Amino acid sequence: MRIVVLAGGIGGARFLRGLKAAAPDADLTVIGNTGDDIHLFGLKVCPDLDTVMYTLGGSINEEQGWGRTDETFRVKEELAAYGVGPEWFGLGDRDFATHIVRTQMLSAGYPLSAVTEALCARWQPGVRLLPMSDDRIETHVAVDEDGERKAIHFQEYWVRLRASVPAHAVVPVGADQAKPAPGVLEAIGAADVVLFPPSNPVVSIGTILAVPGIREAIADAGVPVVGLSPIVGDAPVRGMADKVLAAVGVEATAAAVARHYGSGLLDGWLVDSVDAGAVAEVEAAGIRCRAVPLMMTDLDATTAMVREALELAAEVRA
Repeated sequence: MRIVVLAGGIGGARFLRGLKAAAPDADLTVIGNTGDDIHLFGLKVCPDLDTVMYTLGGSINEEQGWGRTDETFRVKEELAAYGVGPEWFGLGDRDFATHIVRTQMLSAGYPLSAVTEALCARWQPGVRLLPMSDDRIETHVAVDEDGERKAIHFQEYWVRLRASVPAHAVVPVGADQAKPAPGVLEAIGAADVVLFPPSNPVVSIGTILAVPGIREAIADAGVPVVGLSPIVGDAPVRGMADKVLAAVGVEATAAAVARHYGSGLLDGWLVDSVDAGAVAEVEAAGIRCRAVPLMMTDLDATTAMVREALELAAEVRA
């Protein structure tokens, strides 16, 4: 079975770990969000790609869900001693090495997709990890700060401000002019199933879908497209999905997120057991829906959740 997964952030990476356990013989292609990418200290940092790579490669910091295990921060401390920031973004020494290699390869003319393949050769994640685009895309968020409306990088909104102020708009800058990375449309066209993990529907999966051609390829693929709600009990499981959903005019409910994706894209939708009352509402919107436990408390729970998604995909296909 050929499965394509749109992934971003910690939730996407942990979902993929469960998917590998649930479907060990499947051919897995992961289309990773690059809207979170940022240039820091002269280096190209790709947080979502690296979180997938480190998680599946067995080197993620499990407690925080990002960065390397057994990390040290000597380089960051030395930079701070020189007065070089930003201090709000924590890059560890081991993590720095990844960004140095990536930046060197990009400077030598290699596209991000080739660089990602080269980095994965070390980590052996067991999936084919593709950036959504080789072109530069950055998600920016409009906020009010110091008495004025301004646009800041999503990393500033999430890491520096911790999403403590309302988001008035979310814009994937550069996405409208970008092209899907090599292999992305081909993987979608060859897929048997497309899965949307419980990743952020606006700044993760939404940014991937903003790249021209990707949404259309998924809608036209003719295979089951199944998503899992990142909203449980009218609140995000993790992160700031409620803040960015409000910025695009979508309620923070499992049913509203399903309608946001739309029946023209989604065939199936899983909501958590506590949101069983939303099943009828989702199905009324033309999307097959089931209520199952969606909390990824451990690998067994995540694997069971993924199996439910694959079973729903099989129902849709039948």
